[in-house]
Amino acid sequence: MRNPAITVRRVGQIALNAKNIPAVTAFYRDVLGLRHLFSVGEQMAFFDCGGVRFMLSRPSSPELDHPSSILYLVVDDIETAHAALLAHGVPVERPPAMVAKLPDHELWLCPFRDPDGNLLELMAEKR
Repeated sequence: MRNPAITVRRVGQIALNAKNIPAVTAFYRDVLGLRHLFSVGEQMAFFDCGGVRFMLSRPSSPELDHPSSILYLVVDDIETAHAALLAHGVPVERPPAMVAKLPDHELWLCPFRDPDGNLLELMAEKR
């Protein structure tokens, strides 16, 4: 085994592009239930997501103004979470589906979009 140049301990923060910070702040706080930490005007909003700081921000330069990577949000009950998204009028790409059967659990995903069109996925591991 090679010695790495650095040793990453954990993910400290994830940034997601957003254009309408007030709308996406309300969505992540009120629909997804993330704990809102603080906002910087209408430029940025910060949340706690299971110990990882999650930042919504306007793209700071043209080269950063592009679709996001997909965030996978772990839930205990994907069917209940899916129903809650539908009840809040969230655009869901498809219902929850098993995507992998592993030796000790099944991996289920359900893609949906936030108010700015960013793609996210509910994720559940069913034993």
